[in-house]
Amino acid sequence: MDLGIKGKIALVTAATKGLGRGSAEALAAEGCRVAICSRTAADVERAAGELSAKHGVEVAGFTADMSQAGDIDALLDGVRAKLGDPEIVVCNAGGPPTGNFATTEIGQFLPAVELSMMSSIRLTYGTVEAMKAKGWGRIVYITSVSVKQPIPMILLSNTARAGLTGFMKTVAREIAATGVTLNAVLPGAHRTERIMATVRTEVQDTGISEEEALEKRAQAIPMKSIGDAEDFGGVVAFICSQQARYITGENILVDGGAYAGLV
Repeated sequence: MDLGIKGKIALVTAATKGLGRGSAEALAAEGCRVAICSRTAADVERAAGELSAKHGVEVAGFTADMSQAGDIDALLDGVRAKLGDPEIVVCNAGGPPTGNFATTEIGQFLPAVELSMMSSIRLTYGTVEAMKAKGWGRIVYITSVSVKQPIPMILLSNTARAGLTGFMKTVAREIAATGVTLNAVLPGAHRTERIMATVRTEVQDTGISEEEALEKRAQAIPMKSIGDAEDFGGVVAFICSQQARYITGENILVDGGAYAGLV
């Protein structure tokens, strides 16, 4: 299926690995001109070169920390100067530290909110007006199944991503008539560095192997497998498509059927 977004300018943040990389791959495969960022210059230069060589499209790499407002402003200025105003923005950032109420200090909440909520809000404020002026735009937030069903031991992430979900739903309805859509894609268990970090912790605590720990997670999912970045990126690309013009304000689960709720 041709998604109708060839030549569109797409910005994907935190895109050198994991779900961000999967999203950038899918958009580049559709012919988008892609901007990506990472906190590490070497990583983003390598990823940009790989994406451009693989898909034959222009890929611009930038260094930015999504927890820093100044970095986000500089990133947007750089993308505009290099490619133009982003028409597609995929908002992604690494998760805050793990922990529950007993182990999380109150001072940890504001940094978590800056990283997992305010980064996406800043990106929205920085790009949505140009999208509205064109009468077309797609903003996608990578959040988590935790906005529907909180996950134990990630109190900070549960809190910040739930707040972003409220922002997304409210603004999507306010600007729905402009041709700009806002949606969230909610990953369940995917083989990312964050999942592997929890796997390694389980290995240390229990003495089981990584393979056993991964298989245990897979068996808890109805599809009996853990997702990968390619699965996820394909969904993100479709939400950015011309065909998805009538979808806005939605939370789209990509979790192999793990979430058991009705809505």
